[in-house]
Amino acid sequence: MTSESPTQHVKTDAKTDAKTDAKTDAAEAGTPPRPQILRPHAEELFAEELSALRREDERPRPPGWVLSPWATKLYLLGGTLRSGLAIRPKYIGSARLIEIAIATLATDRALLLYGVPGTAKSWVSEHLAAAISGDSKLLVQGTAGTDESAMRYGWNYARLLAEGPSAEALVPSPMMRALEGGKLARIEELTRVPSEVQDTLITLLSEKILPVPELGIEIQGRKGFNVIATANNRDRGVNELSSALLRRFNTVVLPTPATLEEELAIVEQRVGELGRSLELPAEKPALAEIRRVVTIFRELRGGKTLDGKAKVKSPSATLSPAEAISVVTNGLAMAAYYGDGEVKAADLAASLTGAIVKDPVQDRLVWLEYLQTVVKEREDWKDLYRACRDVLG
Repeated sequence: MTSESPTQHVKTDAKTDAKTDAKTDAAEAGTPPRPQILRPHAEELFAEELSALRREDERPRPPGWVLSPWATKLYLLGGTLRSGLAIRPKYIGSARLIEIAIATLATDRALLLYGVPGTAKSWVSEHLAAAISGDSKLLVQGTAGTDESAMRYGWNYARLLAEGPSAEALVPSPMMRALEGGKLARIEELTRVPSEVQDTLITLLSEKILPVPELGIEIQGRKGFNVIATANNRDRGVNELSSALLRRFNTVVLPTPATLEEELAIVEQRVGELGRSLELPAEKPALAEIRRVVTIFRELRGGKTLDGKAKVKSPSATLSPAEAISVVTNGLAMAAYYGDGEVKAADLAASLTGAIVKDPVQDRLVWLEYLQTVVKEREDWKDLYRACRDVLG
Protein backbone atom coordinates (compact mmCIF):
# COMPACT_ATOMS: atom_id res chain seq x y z
CA MET A 1 0.00 0.00 0.00
CA THR A 2 1.36 3.41 -0.93
CA SER A 3 0.64 6.78 0.62
CA GLU A 4 0.60 10.14 -1.07
CA SER A 5 3.20 12.67 -0.04
CA PRO A 6 1.93 15.97 1.40
CA THR A 7 1.38 18.65 -1.19
CA GLN A 8 1.22 22.40 -0.84
CA HIS A 9 -2.30 23.82 -0.75
CA VAL A 10 -2.97 26.03 -3.74
CA LYS A 11 -5.94 28.03 -4.91
CA THR A 12 -8.13 25.82 -7.09
CA ASP A 13 -11.41 26.20 -8.90
CA ALA A 14 -14.67 24.38 -8.18
CA LYS A 15 -13.91 21.59 -10.63
CA THR A 16 -10.58 20.81 -8.94
CA ASP A 17 -12.23 20.87 -5.50
CA ALA A 18 -14.90 18.46 -6.70
CA LYS A 19 -12.26 16.12 -8.10
CA THR A 20 -10.37 16.19 -4.79
CA ASP A 21 -13.56 15.54 -2.83
CA ALA A 22 -14.37 12.57 -5.06
CA LYS A 23 -10.93 11.06 -4.39
CA THR A 24 -11.34 11.62 -0.66
CA ASP A 25 -14.80 10.00 -0.66
CA ALA A 26 -13.45 6.99 -2.54
CA ALA A 27 -10.59 6.62 -0.06
CA GLU A 28 -12.93 6.87 2.94
CA ALA A 29 -15.23 4.26 1.37
CA GLY A 30 -12.33 1.84 1.17
CA THR A 31 -12.13 1.92 -2.64
CA PRO A 32 -8.53 1.79 -3.83
CA PRO A 33 -7.67 4.89 -5.89
CA ARG A 34 -7.23 4.36 -9.60
CA PRO A 35 -3.52 4.34 -10.53
CA GLN A 36 -2.52 7.59 -12.19
CA ILE A 37 -0.22 7.07 -15.14
CA LEU A 38 2.03 10.04 -15.80
CA ARG A 39 2.30 9.41 -19.54
CA PRO A 40 -0.06 6.80 -21.04
CA HIS A 41 0.91 5.24 -24.35
CA ALA A 42 -0.77 6.67 -27.43
CA GLU A 43 -3.01 3.63 -27.91
CA GLU A 44 -4.22 4.04 -24.33
CA LEU A 45 -4.63 7.81 -24.33
CA PHE A 46 -6.54 7.83 -27.62
CA ALA A 47 -8.26 4.46 -27.24
CA GLU A 48 -11.72 5.92 -27.93
CA GLU A 49 -10.62 7.49 -31.21
CA LEU A 50 -8.80 4.37 -32.37
CA SER A 51 -11.76 2.17 -31.52
CA ALA A 52 -14.17 4.46 -33.39
CA LEU A 53 -11.88 4.54 -36.41
CA ARG A 54 -11.72 0.73 -36.49
CA ARG A 55 -15.51 0.52 -36.45
CA GLU A 56 -15.95 2.95 -39.35
CA ASP A 57 -12.86 1.99 -41.37
CA GLU A 58 -14.01 0.13 -44.49
CA ARG A 59 -10.98 0.93 -46.66
CA PRO A 60 -8.43 -1.72 -47.76
CA ARG A 61 -5.80 -2.50 -45.12
CA PRO A 62 -2.29 -3.80 -45.78
CA PRO A 63 -1.66 -7.23 -44.21
CA GLY A 64 -1.18 -7.00 -40.45
CA TRP A 65 -2.48 -3.42 -40.15
CA VAL A 66 -5.12 -2.49 -37.59
CA LEU A 67 -6.27 0.57 -39.58
CA SER A 68 -6.17 1.37 -43.27
CA PRO A 69 -3.78 4.04 -44.59
CA TRP A 70 -6.81 6.35 -44.98
CA ALA A 71 -7.85 5.92 -41.32
CA THR A 72 -4.25 6.22 -40.15
CA LYS A 73 -3.95 9.58 -41.90
CA LEU A 74 -7.24 10.73 -40.37
CA TYR A 75 -5.98 9.70 -36.91
CA LEU A 76 -2.74 11.67 -37.36
CA LEU A 77 -4.16 14.80 -38.99
CA GLY A 78 -7.61 14.94 -37.38
CA GLY A 79 -11.12 15.13 -38.77
CA THR A 80 -14.70 14.10 -38.04
CA LEU A 81 -16.17 10.59 -38.33
CA ARG A 82 -19.64 9.72 -39.61
CA SER A 83 -20.67 9.15 -35.99
CA GLY A 84 -19.83 12.79 -35.27
CA LEU A 85 -16.78 11.99 -33.15
CA ALA A 86 -14.05 14.60 -33.63
CA ILE A 87 -10.57 13.13 -34.12
CA ARG A 88 -8.01 15.48 -32.61
CA PRO A 89 -4.98 16.22 -34.81
CA LYS A 90 -1.78 14.64 -33.53
CA TYR A 91 0.42 16.39 -36.09
CA ILE A 92 -0.09 19.88 -37.46
CA GLY A 93 1.82 20.30 -40.68
CA SER A 94 2.12 18.98 -44.21
CA ALA A 95 -0.47 16.29 -44.98
CA ARG A 96 1.68 15.11 -47.88
CA LEU A 97 4.57 14.23 -45.57
CA ILE A 98 2.26 12.10 -43.43
CA GLU A 99 0.90 10.38 -46.55
CA ILE A 100 4.43 9.56 -47.70
CA ALA A 101 5.35 8.20 -44.24
CA ILE A 102 2.25 5.98 -44.10
CA ALA A 103 2.67 4.74 -47.68
CA THR A 104 6.31 3.87 -46.96
CA LEU A 105 5.30 1.60 -44.08
CA ALA A 106 2.97 -0.31 -46.43
CA THR A 107 6.01 -1.27 -48.55
CA ASP A 108 9.15 -3.28 -47.77
CA ARG A 109 11.15 -0.15 -46.95
CA ALA A 110 11.60 1.16 -43.43
CA LEU A 111 10.82 4.76 -42.49
CA LEU A 112 13.37 7.29 -41.22
CA LEU A 113 11.92 10.46 -39.70
CA TYR A 114 14.63 13.08 -39.91
CA GLY A 115 14.94 16.71 -38.79
CA VAL A 116 16.10 19.12 -36.11
CA PRO A 117 15.28 18.33 -32.48
CA GLY A 118 11.76 19.19 -31.42
CA THR A 119 9.97 18.68 -34.75
CA ALA A 120 7.69 15.89 -33.41
CA LYS A 121 9.62 12.95 -34.87
CA SER A 122 9.11 10.75 -31.80
CA TRP A 123 5.52 11.94 -31.44
CA VAL A 124 4.68 11.02 -35.05
CA SER A 125 6.53 7.70 -34.71
CA GLU A 126 4.54 6.73 -31.62
CA HIS A 127 1.18 7.60 -33.16
CA LEU A 128 1.96 5.82 -36.42
CA ALA A 129 2.77 2.66 -34.45
CA ALA A 130 -0.38 3.01 -32.34
CA ALA A 131 -2.60 3.40 -35.41
CA ILE A 132 -0.98 0.76 -37.62
CA SER A 133 -0.05 -1.94 -35.08
CA GLY A 134 -2.16 -0.98 -32.08
CA ASP A 135 1.06 -1.11 -30.05
CA SER A 136 3.63 1.70 -29.73
CA LYS A 137 5.65 0.02 -26.97
CA LEU A 138 8.09 -1.97 -29.15
CA LEU A 139 10.76 0.68 -28.72
CA VAL A 140 14.57 0.70 -28.82
CA GLN A 141 16.03 3.89 -27.34
CA GLY A 142 19.26 4.61 -29.17
CA THR A 143 22.25 5.68 -27.08
CA ALA A 144 26.02 5.31 -27.27
CA GLY A 145 25.65 2.32 -24.93
CA THR A 146 23.06 0.46 -27.03
CA ASP A 147 24.36 -3.04 -27.83
CA GLU A 148 23.31 -5.74 -30.29
CA SER A 149 20.95 -7.39 -27.81
CA ALA A 150 18.63 -4.39 -28.13
CA MET A 151 18.26 -5.11 -31.85
CA ARG A 152 18.48 -8.93 -31.73
CA TYR A 153 17.95 -10.76 -28.43
CA GLY A 154 19.54 -11.30 -25.04
CA TRP A 155 19.82 -14.15 -22.56
CA ASN A 156 18.64 -14.94 -19.05
CA TYR A 157 22.15 -15.73 -17.84
CA ALA A 158 21.03 -17.69 -14.80
CA ARG A 159 19.10 -20.12 -17.02
CA LEU A 160 21.80 -20.03 -19.69
CA LEU A 161 24.44 -21.18 -17.20
CA ALA A 162 22.15 -23.77 -15.66
CA GLU A 163 20.56 -25.20 -18.80
CA GLY A 164 22.63 -24.00 -21.73
CA PRO A 165 21.11 -22.22 -24.75
CA SER A 166 17.36 -22.81 -24.92
CA ALA A 167 14.21 -21.04 -26.04
CA GLU A 168 13.32 -20.51 -22.37
CA ALA A 169 16.61 -18.73 -21.70
CA LEU A 170 16.18 -16.42 -24.69
CA VAL A 171 15.11 -12.82 -23.94
CA PRO A 172 13.48 -11.33 -27.04
CA SER A 173 14.21 -7.71 -27.94
CA PRO A 174 11.46 -5.29 -29.02
CA MET A 175 12.71 -5.81 -32.58
CA MET A 176 12.35 -9.58 -32.27
CA ARG A 177 8.82 -9.27 -30.84
CA ALA A 178 7.84 -6.94 -33.68
CA LEU A 179 9.25 -9.40 -36.23
CA GLU A 180 7.36 -12.33 -34.71
CA GLY A 181 4.12 -10.41 -34.21
CA GLY A 182 4.04 -8.59 -37.54
CA LYS A 183 4.14 -5.16 -35.87
CA LEU A 184 6.07 -1.90 -36.11
CA ALA A 185 9.28 -1.52 -34.14
CA ARG A 186 10.51 1.95 -33.24
CA ILE A 187 14.14 3.08 -32.95
CA GLU A 188 14.79 6.45 -31.37
CA GLU A 189 17.94 8.46 -32.19
CA LEU A 190 19.38 5.98 -34.68
CA THR A 191 22.48 8.10 -35.31
CA ARG A 192 23.47 7.77 -31.64
CA VAL A 193 23.63 3.98 -31.90
CA PRO A 194 27.16 2.55 -32.45
CA SER A 195 27.93 1.71 -36.09
CA GLU A 196 28.32 -2.02 -35.48
CA VAL A 197 24.87 -2.13 -33.91
CA GLN A 198 23.38 -0.16 -36.81
CA ASP A 199 24.76 -2.83 -39.15
CA THR A 200 22.68 -5.53 -37.45
CA LEU A 201 19.63 -3.79 -38.91
CA ILE A 202 20.71 -4.46 -42.48
CA THR A 203 19.82 -8.17 -42.40
CA LEU A 204 16.61 -7.46 -40.53
CA LEU A 205 15.47 -4.86 -43.05
CA SER A 206 16.68 -6.70 -46.14
CA GLU A 207 15.79 -10.32 -45.41
CA LYS A 208 13.11 -9.80 -42.71
CA ILE A 209 14.68 -12.60 -40.68
CA LEU A 210 16.60 -12.78 -37.40
CA PRO A 211 19.02 -15.72 -37.14
CA VAL A 212 19.52 -17.31 -33.70
CA PRO A 213 22.64 -19.43 -34.34
CA GLU A 214 22.88 -20.60 -30.70
CA LEU A 215 19.60 -22.49 -31.20
CA GLY A 216 20.05 -23.27 -34.88
CA ILE A 217 16.87 -21.41 -35.84
CA GLU A 218 15.79 -18.17 -37.42
CA ILE A 219 12.83 -15.93 -36.69
CA GLN A 220 10.95 -15.06 -39.87
CA GLY A 221 9.11 -11.79 -40.06
CA ARG A 222 5.34 -11.79 -40.40
CA LYS A 223 3.38 -9.47 -42.64
CA GLY A 224 2.95 -6.11 -40.98
CA PHE A 225 6.51 -5.95 -39.65
CA ASN A 226 8.44 -2.78 -40.36
CA VAL A 227 10.66 -0.24 -38.63
CA ILE A 228 10.27 3.47 -37.88
CA ALA A 229 13.53 5.19 -36.91
CA THR A 230 14.15 8.78 -35.90
CA ALA A 231 17.32 10.84 -36.18
CA ASN A 232 18.11 14.51 -35.84
CA ASN A 233 20.43 16.36 -38.16
CA ARG A 234 22.39 17.90 -35.29
CA ASP A 235 23.79 14.46 -34.51
CA ARG A 236 25.13 13.66 -37.97
CA GLY A 237 28.66 13.50 -36.62
CA VAL A 238 27.94 10.97 -33.84
CA ASN A 239 27.46 7.77 -35.85
CA GLU A 240 26.48 8.67 -39.38
CA LEU A 241 24.42 6.02 -41.14
CA SER A 242 26.18 3.91 -43.74
CA SER A 243 24.96 4.10 -47.33
CA ALA A 244 24.02 0.40 -47.13
CA LEU A 245 21.70 1.08 -44.19
CA LEU A 246 20.30 4.32 -45.62
CA ARG A 247 19.21 2.46 -48.75
CA ARG A 248 16.88 0.38 -46.58
CA PHE A 249 15.06 3.50 -45.40
CA ASN A 250 12.79 5.98 -47.04
CA THR A 251 13.62 9.33 -45.42
CA VAL A 252 10.93 11.87 -44.53
CA VAL A 253 12.20 15.20 -43.21
CA LEU A 254 9.90 16.81 -40.65
CA PRO A 255 10.46 20.58 -40.83
CA THR A 256 9.84 23.26 -38.26
CA PRO A 257 6.36 24.81 -38.68
CA ALA A 258 6.06 26.88 -41.83
CA THR A 259 3.98 29.71 -40.36
CA LEU A 260 3.50 31.49 -37.05
CA GLU A 261 -0.15 30.41 -36.89
CA GLU A 262 0.77 26.76 -37.44
CA GLU A 263 3.35 26.86 -34.66
CA LEU A 264 0.88 28.66 -32.38
CA ALA A 265 -1.68 25.91 -32.93
CA ILE A 266 0.88 23.20 -32.08
CA VAL A 267 2.04 24.88 -28.89
CA GLU A 268 -1.46 25.82 -27.72
CA GLN A 269 -2.78 22.27 -28.25
CA ARG A 270 0.12 20.50 -26.54
CA VAL A 271 0.22 22.91 -23.59
CA GLY A 272 -3.49 22.35 -23.05
CA GLU A 273 -3.03 18.57 -23.14
CA LEU A 274 -0.06 18.68 -20.76
CA GLY A 275 -1.86 21.02 -18.36
CA ARG A 276 -4.78 18.61 -18.12
CA SER A 277 -2.51 15.58 -17.81
CA LEU A 278 -0.47 17.17 -15.00
CA GLU A 279 -3.65 18.55 -13.38
CA LEU A 280 -2.13 21.99 -12.99
CA PRO A 281 -4.60 24.20 -11.11
CA ALA A 282 -4.17 27.21 -13.35
CA GLU A 283 -6.04 28.92 -16.15
CA LYS A 284 -5.18 28.00 -19.73
CA PRO A 285 -2.46 30.43 -20.89
CA ALA A 286 -3.75 33.35 -22.91
CA LEU A 287 -3.03 33.01 -26.61
CA ALA A 288 -1.24 36.38 -26.44
CA GLU A 289 1.38 34.96 -24.06
CA ILE A 290 1.91 31.88 -26.23
CA ARG A 291 2.19 34.13 -29.27
CA ARG A 292 4.99 36.14 -27.64
CA VAL A 293 7.02 33.01 -26.83
CA VAL A 294 6.52 31.56 -30.32
CA THR A 295 7.36 34.89 -31.96
CA ILE A 296 10.62 35.17 -29.99
CA PHE A 297 11.62 31.63 -30.94
CA ARG A 298 10.83 32.12 -34.63
CA GLU A 299 12.72 35.41 -34.80
CA LEU A 300 15.81 34.08 -33.03
CA ARG A 301 15.68 30.88 -35.07
CA GLY A 302 15.32 32.75 -38.36
CA GLY A 303 17.81 35.52 -37.64
CA LYS A 304 15.38 38.36 -38.29
CA THR A 305 12.15 39.87 -36.95
CA LEU A 306 8.91 38.60 -38.43
CA ASP A 307 8.30 41.87 -40.28
CA GLY A 308 11.75 41.54 -41.87
CA LYS A 309 12.82 45.02 -40.75
CA ALA A 310 15.67 44.01 -38.44
CA LYS A 311 18.26 41.26 -38.33
CA VAL A 312 18.99 39.48 -35.05
CA LYS A 313 21.67 37.05 -33.98
CA SER A 314 20.72 33.39 -33.41
CA PRO A 315 21.71 31.52 -30.24
CA SER A 316 23.07 27.97 -30.18
CA ALA A 317 19.77 26.52 -28.91
CA THR A 318 17.37 24.83 -31.35
CA LEU A 319 14.30 26.81 -30.19
CA SER A 320 11.83 24.35 -31.71
CA PRO A 321 8.12 24.02 -30.87
CA ALA A 322 9.10 21.42 -28.25
CA GLU A 323 11.07 24.06 -26.32
CA ALA A 324 8.22 26.56 -26.67
CA ILE A 325 5.81 23.97 -25.23
CA SER A 326 8.19 23.40 -22.32
CA VAL A 327 8.51 27.14 -21.62
CA VAL A 328 4.75 27.75 -21.59
CA THR A 329 4.00 24.63 -19.53
CA ASN A 330 6.59 25.70 -16.97
CA GLY A 331 4.97 29.14 -16.89
CA LEU A 332 1.64 27.41 -16.26
CA ALA A 333 3.14 25.61 -13.25
CA MET A 334 4.68 28.84 -11.92
CA ALA A 335 1.34 30.64 -12.21
CA ALA A 336 -0.47 27.75 -10.52
CA TYR A 337 1.78 27.32 -7.51
CA TYR A 338 3.42 30.73 -7.01
CA GLY A 339 1.00 33.13 -8.70
CA ASP A 340 -2.70 33.74 -9.02
CA GLY A 341 -3.30 31.05 -11.63
CA GLU A 342 -3.04 33.39 -14.62
CA VAL A 343 0.14 33.12 -16.70
CA LYS A 344 2.02 36.41 -16.85
CA ALA A 345 5.38 37.56 -18.20
CA ALA A 346 7.11 36.97 -14.84
CA ASP A 347 6.01 33.32 -14.92
CA LEU A 348 7.59 32.80 -18.34
CA ALA A 349 10.79 34.81 -18.00
CA ALA A 350 13.02 32.27 -16.22
CA SER A 351 12.17 29.26 -18.40
CA LEU A 352 12.29 31.44 -21.53
CA THR A 353 15.78 32.62 -20.64
CA GLY A 354 16.85 29.07 -19.76
CA ALA A 355 15.66 27.75 -23.13
CA ILE A 356 17.59 30.40 -25.06
CA VAL A 357 20.79 30.73 -23.02
CA LYS A 358 22.62 27.41 -23.37
CA ASP A 359 26.06 28.96 -23.70
CA PRO A 360 26.42 31.26 -20.65
CA VAL A 361 28.65 33.69 -22.54
CA GLN A 362 27.69 33.87 -26.23
CA ASP A 363 23.98 33.04 -25.88
CA ARG A 364 23.60 35.49 -23.01
CA LEU A 365 24.96 38.29 -25.20
CA VAL A 366 22.60 37.31 -28.03
CA TRP A 367 19.60 37.28 -25.68
CA LEU A 368 20.53 40.61 -24.09
CA GLU A 369 20.91 42.24 -27.48
CA TYR A 370 17.55 40.88 -28.63
CA LEU A 371 15.85 42.12 -25.46
CA GLN A 372 17.35 45.56 -25.87
CA THR A 373 16.77 46.05 -29.60
CA VAL A 374 13.52 44.14 -30.19
CA VAL A 375 11.55 43.31 -27.03
CA LYS A 376 12.07 46.69 -25.34
CA GLU A 377 10.88 48.53 -28.46
CA ARG A 378 7.51 46.73 -28.59
CA GLU A 379 5.00 48.78 -26.66
CA ASP A 380 2.96 45.88 -25.31
CA TRP A 381 6.05 43.81 -24.42
CA LYS A 382 7.45 46.09 -21.69
CA ASP A 383 6.42 43.66 -18.93
CA LEU A 384 8.26 40.79 -20.62
CA TYR A 385 11.36 42.94 -21.09
CA ARG A 386 11.48 43.87 -17.39
CA ALA A 387 10.83 40.29 -16.24
CA CYS A 388 13.61 38.87 -18.45
CA ARG A 389 16.09 41.58 -17.41
CA ASP A 390 15.32 40.76 -13.76
CA VAL A 391 16.20 37.12 -14.43
CA LEU A 392 19.48 38.04 -16.14
CA GLY A 393 20.36 40.43 -13.30
